Formats: sequence, structure tokens, C-alpha cells
Amino acid sequence: MIAFWVVAGVLSALCAGLVLWSSARAAAVAGADDPTTAVYRRQLREIDDLADRGLIPASERAIAHAEAARRLLGASESKAAPWSADVALRKPVLAAAALTPLIAIGIYVAVGSPGLPDQPFKTRVAAWRAADPAALTPPQMAVVLQSLIAERGADPEAYGFLAQAEMASDNPDAAARALRRAIELAPDRADLWEGLGEVLLVQAEGEVTPQARRAFQEAVKRDPKAVSARFHLARAQVSGGERAEGLAAWRALAADLPADDPRRAAVQQAIAQAQGAPAPQLDGGQMAAVEGMVASLAARLEAEPDDPEGWVRLVRSYAVLGDAAKRDATLTEAKARYAGKADVLKALDLAAKTEPMR
Repeated sequence: MIAFWVVAGVLSALCAGLVLWSSARAAAVAGADDPTTAVYRRQLREIDDLADRGLIPASERAIAHAEAARRLLGASESKAAPWSADVALRKPVLAAAALTPLIAIGIYVAVGSPGLPDQPFKTRVAAWRAADPAALTPPQMAVVLQSLIAERGADPEAYGFLAQAEMASDNPDAAARALRRAIELAPDRADLWEGLGEVLLVQAEGEVTPQARRAFQEAVKRDPKAVSARFHLARAQVSGGERAEGLAAWRALAADLPADDPRRAAVQQAIAQAQGAPAPQLDGGQMAAVEGMVASLAARLEAEPDDPEGWVRLVRSYAVLGDAAKRDATLTEAKARYAGKADVLKALDLAAKTEPMR
């Protein structure tokens, strides 16, 4: 770090010297005539030159010429004060320019960490790769995945995980790029198309754009049971004027979902809102029944944990109920259990993104 600050101080001194040298040159012509009229005369010559070379049309030449001539006339009629230089200010300016880098280094030595070793980016990446993935921040995980992809070659699964890390880092543009690359490598994977559609929704602040609709359509083409894709395609139909078709698609989706699937309530709520009716609300008894089913599922998984689909359902249930603490705790536990199964990890992450009931 000391070497950095020495270099920074030298560069600051060079910049200050350049400023002082330019100031000295200006001071050398103190008392000279105002150069404004010379500038406008040069502009007139440049306009004529551009027009003669055919770079500006004749109409624009006339307008530019008239404006420059007007400014020249105004400058010629006004009396500009001659330039002057205050010799008394030279020493204070020179002292300030010389002391500024020294003061900066002194402040850093006093309150900074001059003994802190350098932290090259390559070294930090190596440390992140050796660390427990659960301890990394999303941006760090994204960097690790990028390095692994560069080292091991293109892999659609790795690009899928990179997209998730970029989304968690609040970088949907990078997530979309990663998913498009993954789709190039594995165009028949419905989950990648569905993930791309969801990222495009985030980019468009919830609007189902033509690009997002195409991604969802590709997902449904490969997996007719893709819940998120079917939901948003129906929403696009409703908002686009095809209300009857969209409602029919939502009703079909609700019918396909199990009775204890919390996503069914979200679909029914969307149907009610599209029909102008108040959204169905669960009363105390119904909510207790739903919570009881979720608790029963959690108890069963505790006794018989080897059930990846059950863990996905439990994470999704907590997400729909809006219980972020249990959702995140269950997600962490499930991802640790199925760390080597990429398809399960993908399903768990998608389940955790399920919108809560409103």
C-alpha cells in the first residue's frame, strides 16, 4: 500500500506541476488583448472550410456563419478587461500544490492502514473458491462461478447457477446473459427458458414483454407443466385483451395444482382480481388448515429426509405463506443435503422465489 501512495503522490505532484506550468504561460501574456475576437474569426474560417469540403450543407453554412458573425460583432463592440496576473498569489499556490500530496499521505498514515498487505483480485478469487460456498456473498459466488466456467469450459448448469448468483447480486442484465448462454448450450431445457422469462420480467418491472413471452412459450413447449411460465403467459393474455383465454388458462393451471399446493391460492387470487371480484381470503380455520399441512410436511421430512420433492414443496409453502425466516432456513438445510444434485438445487431456488399470498 505504501508503494501505491508513493506513486499516487508523484502523480499528484506531476499534475500540480502541469497546472502551475499552464498558469505561468498564461501569466506571461498578462495584459495582452482579449483573444475572443480571434476565436470567432477562426470559427468563421472553419465554417467556410467545412462548407467548401462538402461536410455541411449550404443552408447550415449560412446559419452557422451568421451566428459566428453575430458573436464576433458583439465581441468587437464590447470592451474586455485586459488579462492580469497577481504575482503575490504565486508562492501560496506553489506551496499548496507541493503540500497537498504530502498532507494526503500523512492523513493516510495517521488514520489508514499502511501496513495492510496488497489484495490482488486473483488471490481473493482463490480464497473464495477455497471457502465454504454458503459463506460467500452473491457477488463473490458470481465471480467464483465465472472463474470455474473459464477454467472448465462452457456448462449449462454452471451458467444456470451463475444466473442465480447474478440475480441475488441485483444484476438481472448479467443473469439474462448467463441464461442465454446456458440456453445456447442446452436449448431443450425448460427450466432455463422459464428462468430467462422470469429474469426478463424483473428487467421490465413485472411486464410480460414480447421477449419474456417467447421465453415462457419455449418453456411450456418443452414442459407443458411449467407452472411459472403458464401463469405469466395467462397474465399476458389477460392484460393484452384476451381476457377469456387468460382466465381459462389460469383455471386450467389451478386445476392441475394439488389441493395443498400454496401456489393454487395465488392463481385463484389472480383469477378473482381479473374478474373484478375481491381476492379470496383464507379465514382463520382455512389458514390453520394450510399451516397444519405445512407443519405435517415439515415433520415428515424431519423423520424421512430423503425426499427432494418434499423439500422443494416445503420451501415453496413457506414462501407462499410469507414466512421468510423458515423459507430461508429450510432452503439452506435442503441445499446442504442435496449439494451434489444440480437439478434439485435449481428447483429449490425457484421454489424460494415464489411470490407470497397477498
